[in-house]
Amino acid sequence: MTPLADPWPAPRPSAPVERVVSLPGSKSLTNRALVLAALADAPSVVRRPLRSRDTLLMAAGLSAMGVGVVDEGDDWRVTPAALTSDAEVDCGLAGTVMRFVPPVAGLSSGTIAFDGDPHMRQRPVGEVLSALAGLGVDIDDGGRGSLPFVVRGAGSVRGGTVVIDASASSQFISALLLAGARYDTGVDVRHDGKPVPSLPHIEMTVAMLRARGVEVDDSDPNRWAVAPGPITATDEAIEPDLSNAAPFVALAATTGGAITIRDWPRSTTQPGDELRDVLTRMGCDVALDDAGLTVRGSGALHGVDLDLHDIGELTPAIAALCALADSPSHLRGVGHIRHHETDRLAALATELGNLGADVTEHPDGLSIRPASLRGGVFRTYADHRMAHAGVIIGSAVEGVLVEDIATTSKTFPDFAGAWLDLTGTDLAGQ
Repeated sequence: MTPLADPWPAPRPSAPVERVVSLPGSKSLTNRALVLAALADAPSVVRRPLRSRDTLLMAAGLSAMGVGVVDEGDDWRVTPAALTSDAEVDCGLAGTVMRFVPPVAGLSSGTIAFDGDPHMRQRPVGEVLSALAGLGVDIDDGGRGSLPFVVRGAGSVRGGTVVIDASASSQFISALLLAGARYDTGVDVRHDGKPVPSLPHIEMTVAMLRARGVEVDDSDPNRWAVAPGPITATDEAIEPDLSNAAPFVALAATTGGAITIRDWPRSTTQPGDELRDVLTRMGCDVALDDAGLTVRGSGALHGVDLDLHDIGELTPAIAALCALADSPSHLRGVGHIRHHETDRLAALATELGNLGADVTEHPDGLSIRPASLRGGVFRTYADHRMAHAGVIIGSAVEGVLVEDIATTSKTFPDFAGAWLDLTGTDLAGQ
């Protein structure tokens, strides 16, 4: 593959884009399916998984502890095993690896060392580690509540009730629930703090557990109880990643074209499904049928007032569209995305502002007013969602240069190639 230019010239199509797009699988579903398959009562297959940096790190981390994860055509066959080996787990920039694997490591009889990219040492994981310590797991994090840390497993975890503050990430709760059925007494997770962000991701976790025969009680607000018992081996076909659809459906809006995303599920727990409502509010025509999800741009984008608390990962793409809208927008409820791959609110305010956008940063969101945008370098801070925002702006504004477009490989291998193909741009020089 030809090395990508850096910064990368984001293509601006000269005509409305009308295409059908097939997306890679969901990262959220793939990594949850891998963890559950590793803890199941027999081998199973994860069908059509996403193969990206985050999911390859998850597969490698589980393999390092002794789980069999092998290629079977386009699928992964996962074979549970006694977790007896000492291991090192590279979390990269994957929050799911850093948070979901330690509860599994507690079931090991080995010593499991965790570390990742430098920025990951700033991302929160202390609530998960403290909870595991409260359940009887030996954790050595030097009192930092962050990477690097070591989990010294005893072959089993006592389990019980834990109270955590999950207001920084719903992954804190999902991490404990995914492994909880394998704990001696299960796990009863209670949240005490500001509202939990991205609740659909917890609902995704609960649905996947129930599909494998695990009893989960979520009848009380801010409480999730997993009963002890087996996790039934279940082959799972991974849905397309609906959050990764954001820049593609945005292209319909910015060019006045029509984009169809194939295999869009009629029913899903993925928060990316909310794109249908967001784009409708912004003036697009949105239709879901047997062909998939089709978004048609109207030639104009309208501002919106949205609480994105449950769909924070979509904020960069939506903010980019708002910067191109013909009326003001206010995006709120997403203070927690300051702790994602980067401080996404500060990064969006800075980078959109550098291209001429009129943006006010708030503690929990952004206000964006219509302004004339110009070309320039759009920095991504090693954050794939920031790169999505950059290419969306570039599809409507000449001369946008996206720094480190390769960071999109975190959840979408060869995103740049797919984007160039979609926009009808020659690969030469890109």
